[in-house]
Amino acid sequence: MKLAYGSSFVALALLLGGCAHHPADNPADPLEPVNRVVFTINDKADKYALKPVARAYKYVVPEPARTGVTNVFDNLDEPRNIVNALFQLKFKQSAVNLGRLLLNTVAGLGGLFDVASEVGLAPHTEDFGQTLGYWGVGEGWYLMLPLLGPSDTRDFTGFIVDMPTQFTFYLPGGQDPLRYGSQFLNVVNFRAGLLGTDRILDEQFDRYLFIRTAFLQRRQSLVYDGNPPPEDFVVPDDDEPAPAEPAKKQ
Repeated sequence: MKLAYGSSFVALALLLGGCAHHPADNPADPLEPVNRVVFTINDKADKYALKPVARAYKYVVPEPARTGVTNVFDNLDEPRNIVNALFQLKFKQSAVNLGRLLLNTVAGLGGLFDVASEVGLAPHTEDFGQTLGYWGVGEGWYLMLPLLGPSDTRDFTGFIVDMPTQFTFYLPGGQDPLRYGSQFLNVVNFRAGLLGTDRILDEQFDRYLFIRTAFLQRRQSLVYDGNPPPEDFVVPDDDEPAPAEPAKKQ
């Protein structure tokens, strides 16, 4: 099973080698009709299921406890951050992430408290999608995944490759309640943290386009550690006159 898994992600990574970069305002989205259908389904599931649960969770669970839950899951992501920082030759950042994992696990009571940030070890997220981008692999096609939300072919590959860095990957079959329970808690806690941004989304004329652009811009920013090339975000000015054609010789 693990061998088949490894072979699959290597093949996917090789296939992604030919993917091109696209500006966030003009992405490769040949699956847009299908993506929009999936987006509508996800939107309904959020409206009638996830959002009400997140509201109830936020009402019942006090903010310090929600912060603790966020810290625990962030701490569980540190192995992923450590490995991918190494893949990107960011040795200092990998060491910082390792220090965060050790300090927060021990002094932070399993990650419940972010002690590392208080002593100057700032968090830094890295994943295999960013690693692929770091080494020049383009984002490929934009994808709207059922229940998982926005992604692209590069990041979906990264999501699969990163699975062995998650603690749930190593739980035996008899631990399914812990596996799915922890994942559900993570999703609900994350959605509760986004409740305050719903109004911004509701004000958009085309919510699909807004989310697609915001997602791709954020991912490009993460790939380049907050300093993406300017051309990735340039929006063409329709009022800019076209360059004059050279005069023809008589």
